[in-house]
Amino acid sequence: MKKISLLFFILFFQLVVFSQERSLDYYIEAGIENSPLLKDLKNQQRSNLIDSMRILAGYLPQVNGISSNSYAPTIGGWGYDGAITNGSNFSQLLTVSKQLVSKENLKNQHDAIQLLNESLKTFGKISEQDLRKTIIAQYISAYGNYQQYNFNKEVLQLFKKEQNILKNLTEKGTYRQTDYLSFLVTMQQQEILISQIRNNFQNDFSSLNYLCGINDTAAIPLKKPEIYLSVLPSAENSIFYQQFLNDSLKLRNSDALIEYRYKPKVNLYGDGGYLTSFSAEAYKNFGFSIGVNIVVPIYDGKQKKMQHDKIGIAEQSREQYRDYFKTQYSQQIAQLFQQLHATEQLIQQSTSQIKYAETLIEANQKLLETGDAHMADYILAIGNYMNAKNTITLNSINQLQIINQINYWNRK
Repeated sequence: MKKISLLFFILFFQLVVFSQERSLDYYIEAGIENSPLLKDLKNQQRSNLIDSMRILAGYLPQVNGISSNSYAPTIGGWGYDGAITNGSNFSQLLTVSKQLVSKENLKNQHDAIQLLNESLKTFGKISEQDLRKTIIAQYISAYGNYQQYNFNKEVLQLFKKEQNILKNLTEKGTYRQTDYLSFLVTMQQQEILISQIRNNFQNDFSSLNYLCGINDTAAIPLKKPEIYLSVLPSAENSIFYQQFLNDSLKLRNSDALIEYRYKPKVNLYGDGGYLTSFSAEAYKNFGFSIGVNIVVPIYDGKQKKMQHDKIGIAEQSREQYRDYFKTQYSQQIAQLFQQLHATEQLIQQSTSQIKYAETLIEANQKLLETGDAHMADYILAIGNYMNAKNTITLNSINQLQIINQINYWNRK
């Protein structure tokens, strides 16, 4: 049953490899397009633009219709004081009010929203970069398992090719039955290994679809990821540094807003309509009124200074985080390049080793056909070849993963 399942999987891969393949760009585009976080950040920016319009609308004349009606009867000398209630009140008024604001104050409030949107844009770019890095890393992992599957499938085909030759030679007495059984055990182990790699690929592929918001469970071949080292900007020119600049501007804006809150406030108002107590000639009680309210802050227990002090403390924290980022940026990039160089050396060493392993396998194959090969030596040669090949594959995947981590910092 296991052999039938494995054969079906092999045939499936051989069929789909020519029918459809998906590239890394496909998954990156799908992940970015389907990301609810990135959509939410764009919606927040749109919402903030509405808040900016609301600020402007709040300083336009505010018009309200107000209806106020009351009746306070006096019964048997009992009731509210008529001097206060006038017995009854009936008012139908249209009121208009407008708060006066300086252009500088209005601009400062609009700047606050604009800076908030700039922060959201920066956070959106960083979030997109995080998502891109995660998708690429998952794609590389799935592609690595797919490459291992292909390689181990080739080794299995090699085993099956030699199986018939070895079986015939065993039946003729050239090889011992134990040699043939050792060969079969090694071949079965290879089949189990392929099944494990198949499951790993399926899991990695499902995780890739999950990350990208793709509703698809069928595993298909993946194209080799085209990933190359990018030229990295300086720490000050990266998008990750931009968030510290945005925070600095936001703190300055908040500091200025404190000053504007303590400036005198002037509010103009007026109303017109019908207001009467029905005491006399109620039909003549149509009229209007106008006025002005002025509020001048005098003393608030030094709260203004406290608010400025809080902004100052926040600025100190911002500077500390900024300096820490600059130090970590340089150190992390240097460490990643060091890892990349070490990985490339391992690939070169394994590539040299595999040439000798391939030559040794070819020599043992010729000896196997003539009945002169030692089975233990032949199996050992294949094992050395597989180890060297897997080492190259793993380090090549690790190389791509390191490049992905380096390229993460290339966003301006």
